[in-house]
Amino acid sequence: MSVQIVLFRDDLRVSDHAALVAAGKLGPIICAYIHDENAPHPDGEARAWWRHAGLERLIDQLQSMGGSLILRIGNIRSELDRLIDETGATGVHWSRRYTPGGIAADTDLKTHLQGKGVSAQSYAGHYLIEPWCVATKSGTPFKVFTPFWRAATAMDLGRSLFWMTKADFAPAPASAALGELGLLPTRPDWGSKMMPYWRSSSDEVLSTFVEGPAAGYATGRDRADQCHVSRLSPYLALGMISPAQIWQSIGLAEQAGKVGSKDAAKFRAELGWREFSAYLLYHFPTILNAEFQPKFAAFPWKDDPDMLRAWQQGRTGYPLVDAGMRELWETGYMHNRVRMVVASFLVKHLLIDWRHGRDWFWDTLVDADLASNTASWQWVAGCGADAAPYFRIFNPITQPEKADPQAEYIARWCPELAHLPVKERLAPWRCSGLFGQLDYPAPIVDHKEARARALTALAQTKAD
Repeated sequence: MSVQIVLFRDDLRVSDHAALVAAGKLGPIICAYIHDENAPHPDGEARAWWRHAGLERLIDQLQSMGGSLILRIGNIRSELDRLIDETGATGVHWSRRYTPGGIAADTDLKTHLQGKGVSAQSYAGHYLIEPWCVATKSGTPFKVFTPFWRAATAMDLGRSLFWMTKADFAPAPASAALGELGLLPTRPDWGSKMMPYWRSSSDEVLSTFVEGPAAGYATGRDRADQCHVSRLSPYLALGMISPAQIWQSIGLAEQAGKVGSKDAAKFRAELGWREFSAYLLYHFPTILNAEFQPKFAAFPWKDDPDMLRAWQQGRTGYPLVDAGMRELWETGYMHNRVRMVVASFLVKHLLIDWRHGRDWFWDTLVDADLASNTASWQWVAGCGADAAPYFRIFNPITQPEKADPQAEYIARWCPELAHLPVKERLAPWRCSGLFGQLDYPAPIVDHKEARARALTALAQTKAD
């Protein structure tokens, strides 16, 4: 039996890891993470910070099994060649990637390794179903979520999980220290403020969700002031947990009567949207930067740095929008319903290009995912596949009445409004004479005027 290398990237776990299990059957293993200086889709700042945390946890997991994680920095092909020479490895194993840059890089790496006489094997693991496994009756990719998800779930997405019952590790070669990867911010160290929100392990977060908030998820997920969301997305983003583990767990909870069928189905559908986003990016890679619907290429976006900055800083004068953007800045996360509201506000109230929002989220979200971030922004902007119609404009005045009726979420993230009665917290400009005494901005745009302007822009685009 010869040494096998398991190359970790965005699959920072030892549980349900097909590549790890397969390599372990062929010989003693070397677990490696190479910080690729030429990564096709470099992490944003918050995602890099979260990667450091994920690598810490992976190192601990491997050490508990008697192994270690070898860290290297540089060109992935060169560093992998060096590692092969040092260990005499005859095989390299990894989890498949599905992004345009990831596919190209892995195809090139596989060809290179095979040319050296080294076996290169890739495995599924990031998604419940691989994107080429689902198609319309005519063999073309789906462009609408519901028929896609109906076809996907008809294939029975529940599967047995991959568990390494025995680990045989090869002698470990030299490794860089985790701190040398440069993933943590230093000047200033803004990452330390996020750590209290993400101390739990993926297993703890999943267990907490299925034992409590999952019951009532179908309706509670739209309430920003309640805890009916799973908060599993950061762990999925870097593969600290697999979607199959989550799928199995929610199924067992449903069977045990802890989660109702409606709640379970709605939660599975949210996993389905993650699958659909990856599916779209795989089949239509140009959506990374171009609108899925070409007619929106001529949309009259406005270049307004001041408005963009006000949105980024949570100073728009609309409390739910500002609360969401401040939660994002403080924690690296934002409630899903609020994400739709703040995104709609940027592209429709301010007419700022969706790509600016995409880039800001990529840099500030710990759960930033290339496919989901791209598809979700295009969905809100009305230019994506199965998108919300552009004329569907989230009302930033009535939305908090539904998502945060007692303004508790707003009070938490906009503390300057916390002392106001609920009605005024939801819309502080109602304070009349008192409004000028608040350390809070007036609305940067009038809702009715902004809505009319957005509809005019849409009509202009259709006319062109």
